[in-house]
Amino acid sequence: MEKRGRGAKAPSMPTPQQPPVTPRKERRPSMFEKEAYAQILRERLRESIHDVQYVEPPFDDSIADLGKEWKSALAKLKFANSYRMEPLKKFQAHSVETKVQQILKESLQDVKYDDKVFSHLSLELADRILSSVKEFGYHRYKFIIKVLFIQKTGQAINIASRWIWDVAWDSWVSAKHETETYVALVLVFALYCE
Repeated sequence: MEKRGRGAKAPSMPTPQQPPVTPRKERRPSMFEKEAYAQILRERLRESIHDVQYVEPPFDDSIADLGKEWKSALAKLKFANSYRMEPLKKFQAHSVETKVQQILKESLQDVKYDDKVFSHLSLELADRILSSVKEFGYHRYKFIIKVLFIQKTGQAINIASRWIWDVAWDSWVSAKHETETYVALVLVFALYCE
């Protein structure tokens, strides 16, 4: 054992090796610094796949190429989320119902029941009704259109549909056209997609 006095040196203990010093990472810029805010936004937009772009419409005399230019320009568009939880214009069932009823009357005015004709007619009617409903301008609504032709032979029929939807924004419309030989039933479902 060693004696320690006032002037005696303390025995040197082996010091543990310290890890090599690594350079510090750069501090992330604060969003409250004026110069850094733009940089943060650029980084976030670079990581995001939703870039907002604006396409200038072509205003020249070539009308024939207009459709091709717009089609190629719209294919490049990507939109950012708007976080809109409700539609700009709510689905108006009454106005759609009157329009669908009018289309049914015009299309089926003098048509007799024929199952071969009705297979093609139902597709044409569905396309025509879909285009007329889209003209109302309900943005972010998806439409499902069912066209049913039922021959009158003395039978009873029940038609049922089940949906999970938001009762505040989603809706449906039915329209019926009846003749001596058949009944045409159109169902239009409007579903709001957030």
